[in-house]
Amino acid sequence: MENNVEKNNMLKEFYIPTYIFIPESPVEHASQIPTCPVVVFINTKSGGQLGRELIVTYRKLLNHAQVFDLLDEAPDKVLHRLYSNLERLKHGGDTLASEVYRRLRLIVAGGDGTAGWLLGVVSDLKLVRPPPVATVPLGTGNNLPYSFGWGKKNPGTDHDSVISFLQSVRESREMNIDSWHIVMRMEGPKDSPCDPIAPPDLPHSLHAFRRVPKTDPQDMEYSYTFRGGFWNYFSMGMDAQVSYAFHSERKLHPEKFKNQLSNQKTYLKLACTQGWFCTSLFHPMSRNIACLAKVKIMKKSGKWETMEIPQSIRSIVCLNLPSFSGGLNPWGTPSKRKQRKRDLVMPPLVDDGLLEIVGFKDAWHGLVLLSPKGHGTRLAQAHRVRFEFLRGTTDHAYMRMDGEPWKQPLPTDDGKVVVEISHAGQVKMLATKDCIAKGIHESCPAISTVHPESSSSDDMNDDFEEERRNFGAALSFRYLGDVNKE
Repeated sequence: MENNVEKNNMLKEFYIPTYIFIPESPVEHASQIPTCPVVVFINTKSGGQLGRELIVTYRKLLNHAQVFDLLDEAPDKVLHRLYSNLERLKHGGDTLASEVYRRLRLIVAGGDGTAGWLLGVVSDLKLVRPPPVATVPLGTGNNLPYSFGWGKKNPGTDHDSVISFLQSVRESREMNIDSWHIVMRMEGPKDSPCDPIAPPDLPHSLHAFRRVPKTDPQDMEYSYTFRGGFWNYFSMGMDAQVSYAFHSERKLHPEKFKNQLSNQKTYLKLACTQGWFCTSLFHPMSRNIACLAKVKIMKKSGKWETMEIPQSIRSIVCLNLPSFSGGLNPWGTPSKRKQRKRDLVMPPLVDDGLLEIVGFKDAWHGLVLLSPKGHGTRLAQAHRVRFEFLRGTTDHAYMRMDGEPWKQPLPTDDGKVVVEISHAGQVKMLATKDCIAKGIHESCPAISTVHPESSSSDDMNDDFEEERRNFGAALSFRYLGDVNKE
């Protein structure tokens, strides 16, 4: 009996009353102010049956109104409604609403793509006090949760496991990480065979921007633009091709993907059948990264420069966190001598405004990461990256962003495809004592912050200025004061 009382008192620390979410509900006078109010988002398709089991447990332990199934309601709708109501209640003098606003933390259960979806929404809302995010590892790779100490194995769904996770959320610390904006523009002449990506095939974190008719002398009839963001990595090449085959198979036969272990076995099997281990037999040289695209980077100097890519590289990864493919670190820890020789500014940090760019020849090369000092081919560190795809090489390329792959059409005629990645502020993650990600303060306590050097307008190339204003995941939240000024 005493244990039940203690458990109920502990759960009150996370509890948010219904009237905070639903304006028509009667106001509840809480017996205590929650010290760690949470809103929980669960992708019930993730983790085989685990997502559905997890949402049942959370709704039993907390208020049903504060736990959301992402298949039923998108996070931007939920958070817009929640913050609108919090603003109204705060202005009416509601103390509980003020404390929920000040202390709120978000929990997202799903794969890395689901977590990225929520991070994009939080970024685009442009809140004065954005809530930090904890991630439940319900995917296959779980690189985001692993980086911040939440583990990479799928969690238990029983009461004790969920309560233990909630306690970890309460005890966790906030940590800033870089956000990376991506813009992809497809241009082509009239009747070009290069069609845009269908919306169902887009990753959660990539959004169609607009269609702009062209009227220039070259008769460029259309321009399709997509924008979005990532927090772990963007990759292109064979690794993305294997991931695309895995996701396609899971869409066709979801009943075969019941747990993390069987998913990983299927992934390894597809890596073999797709030729990731036998690239010379299955993978034509035309798919090598150097043959697919010209890659430009902008370092701290603020000048665009062409990045040299070895002909053998078949996969390229732009990495923000020290975890890829289920917890491997492709960058490793270069010696000080190598840092000087390769013009590497510092060890990889998650809040330094820089991406680590790594190349792989094949899966055998990737297996080197399993050794203590293993790493991929370190190509560069940059705070801006631009891929300009060469025409006529192939009609598609495989890309992946935070675990979500897609098959990108490429023009075979006079069209072009450009992908540009740029730094776009930061978000707050929640980290446990087991966090492996390192920030500026952990690495260099004397350094308060790092800002990439400013660039001239000529070098910055403002083709995508409008697209870079947000990720396209949500409309910015409008505070009552902003509305009243209009």
